Amino acid sequence: MRILLPCLLILVFSASTCRGASVLDLPVRETRLANGLHVIVHEDHTLPLVAVNLLYRVGSRDEQPRRTGFAHLFEHLMFMGTTRAPLKMFDAWMEAAGGSNNAWTSEDYTDYHELGPPGLLPLFLWLEADRLERLGLEIDQAKLDLQRDVVRNERRQSIENVPYGTVELRVSELMFPEAHPYHHPVIGSHEDLEAAQVADVRAFFAEHYLPSNASLVIAGDVSPDQAFALAKRSFGWLPSAPEPRRVIAAAQPTLPGVVRETIADQVELTKVLMVFHAPAHFSAGDAELDLLASALATGKSSRLYRALVLEQAIAVSVGVSQSSQPLSSLFTVDVVLRSGVDADQAEAAIDALLAQVVRDGISGEELDRARNGFESRFVGRLQSLEARAIALNLYHAERGEADWAARDLARYSAATVDGVRVWAQRTLTLDARCIIRVVPAPAPVEPLQGAQP
Repeated sequence: MRILLPCLLILVFSASTCRGASVLDLPVRETRLANGLHVIVHEDHTLPLVAVNLLYRVGSRDEQPRRTGFAHLFEHLMFMGTTRAPLKMFDAWMEAAGGSNNAWTSEDYTDYHELGPPGLLPLFLWLEADRLERLGLEIDQAKLDLQRDVVRNERRQSIENVPYGTVELRVSELMFPEAHPYHHPVIGSHEDLEAAQVADVRAFFAEHYLPSNASLVIAGDVSPDQAFALAKRSFGWLPSAPEPRRVIAAAQPTLPGVVRETIADQVELTKVLMVFHAPAHFSAGDAELDLLASALATGKSSRLYRALVLEQAIAVSVGVSQSSQPLSSLFTVDVVLRSGVDADQAEAAIDALLAQVVRDGISGEELDRARNGFESRFVGRLQSLEARAIALNLYHAERGEADWAARDLARYSAATVDGVRVWAQRTLTLDARCIIRVVPAPAPVEPLQGAQP
């Protein structure tokens, strides 16, 4: 199963310790091929491994009306094989030598990655270059029909038939206007996927799958000179084409007031979801809201968990997140209520806690605890060579520089109690937010025995 929405990187931490500082040492060398492909090499001989990460700057935000789900559909189609690397051989060749691969799609990017011993690097690069050159030309009706059914089934299994799953679809639709690139979900609609024609998906590939619209990271047990030579041999012969113009939102979206919706689902407990617009990734306030989210609901000593689960006993779980994205972010409070708790009562309790945060902010102790937690997760994450490759590629895509980790961390170490309070006041606007309740659906009525139709 390919990955639809990965846990990308938690790029939010403090760099106050020697251990944290060592993780920031991600030396890179970069070059750009004549066809526009940007190549980044991170040399690390600690283990006999190489990671390849090929990031295309195309996601669901680049889809046209009535063409939703195409970015994710193409992630699946990319594994259908070509004449030179037939179906199943893409996996079989690398797995036979100890390699692995996967992919993910988000609103903003589609990413393909491999991991294995250094001897597999030429194969990894050849396979990626082969499908970049051939796949759009070789898509046919049979391949489209197969992967369309796979994606539609994925939507059913991972969203529609999962408790609380449909709320994921509604959040983006309610928070972003129809013209906004984030309005529709990554996985797309059944109607648009069913209507897709071979000519449509070929056109999507031709527009977005270009060397000039991609960046390649090669990380691990390889020298930069060797990596650059292999990248040029594998990709350098592909023709150049202008980088496609991306969809950019003109202004940050806002809500005119409180938007409410109630969803009846096959669940046992009521969920209350409160969603607020928040600053885009890497913009002012983004780091402060990351830390606020952690302070409010990470661990049993966090403010909302302690109040709602332990003290008031009205909830069984509490989650708060700052979902940072390049065009716009969402700050979400997610509370699952105990059985029998009145949802109005629960909303009032949550509102009182949020109002207190807006008024008083969080304490220095809460801020330090949030920062320490971020640092720990960061250090653990970047022990993975694959995670480092993803980080370098995303930094390059969003900041224009691959070696941006130290400056990223500096945002969090610079956050203050006053700064967190200011961004809580700007973001947690109780009179402009989306409130979704997911409630247990009524039990189906059983027909009376002996009743006539």
